[in-house]
Amino acid sequence: MRIGELSERTGTPRRLLRYYEEQGLIVADRLPNGYRVYAESDVDRVMQIRGLLDAGLPTRIIKQILPCLNEPRVIHFPDATPEMLETLENERDRMDDRIRCLTRNRDAVAKYLSVVREKLTADSSA
Repeated sequence: MRIGELSERTGTPRRLLRYYEEQGLIVADRLPNGYRVYAESDVDRVMQIRGLLDAGLPTRIIKQILPCLNEPRVIHFPDATPEMLETLENERDRMDDRIRCLTRNRDAVAKYLSVVREKLTADSSA
């Protein structure tokens, strides 16, 4: 598929897809006219990259761990250093903190909606 279709299917701007390619996160084949062509599997790959970026991981870390995420049961990380492992542990802990915060905020919004809807229902019944 061409870059426009990948952009549409993933909701990712073309500029970002080119950036992901520059960073070595995705690889496009080139047609004789120079157009990029992506594999079907790149849809999932881009969504995975976006999720990791949304979680706060920088592209340099994503590039290192991305090959390990294709088959979680067969993780081969030959260049794992103690520093890299510590960085990943810190990122994981930061994600856990963010999940807890998001959960608290989601629950607060849900409670607010429940109270407001209950009041609206009571007011419309009166």
